[in-house]
Amino acid sequence: MLRIVLAEDSVLLREGLIGLLERFGHQVVAGAGSADELTEAVTAHTPDIVVTDVRMPPGFTDEGLRAAVALRETRPHLPVLVLSQYVQRAYAEELLDSCDGRGVGYLLKERVGNVEEFVDALQRVADGGTVVDPEVVRQLLRHRRDPLSRLTAREQEVLALMAEGRSNASVAEALSVSEGTVSKHFGSILTKLDLSLTDATNRRVLAVLAYLRDRP
Repeated sequence: MLRIVLAEDSVLLREGLIGLLERFGHQVVAGAGSADELTEAVTAHTPDIVVTDVRMPPGFTDEGLRAAVALRETRPHLPVLVLSQYVQRAYAEELLDSCDGRGVGYLLKERVGNVEEFVDALQRVADGGTVVDPEVVRQLLRHRRDPLSRLTAREQEVLALMAEGRSNASVAEALSVSEGTVSKHFGSILTKLDLSLTDATNRRVLAVLAYLRDRP
């Protein structure tokens, strides 16, 4: 039997999950409707595992997931299973990286195929395993992909020359193209590195730093 703290702001869904978990022999020692209640319940009950949604009161953004990350910081071995409709990348990465990824899971509600699958995932996480929905993995990998891989071969050449401290004119001369062409390439580089809205005086420096960070 697992002693579970369940955080879900929807009363109907929370009560439904409590009934389901108890049917499989587990005990929900506390049901939380907000991130603050989740933290208080864990402190009061020291559960075997936490099951939480991502979006909770008061902001309905990522409160549940942030609370889970904070709990793992103070209780590294507390198993946490996120059960949500959404992939919240920033905190999902932090949660899944915590404690070397042991005792943690992230499932999407709509992709849980059956009750037995969910209960099995819960037990695996409680036992120190890792269970992550394939869609969560796909989104995290896409987010973590090297940003320089988005650049064309020519754009990487332009950026490499800029990393040498060359001006646009010098880059143009080295590649036998016009300065206008270099400017167009650089504009594309900024867009692909998500620097197009950055202060103009810093964009060249940030682009070069992105290039240098990726060098062995």
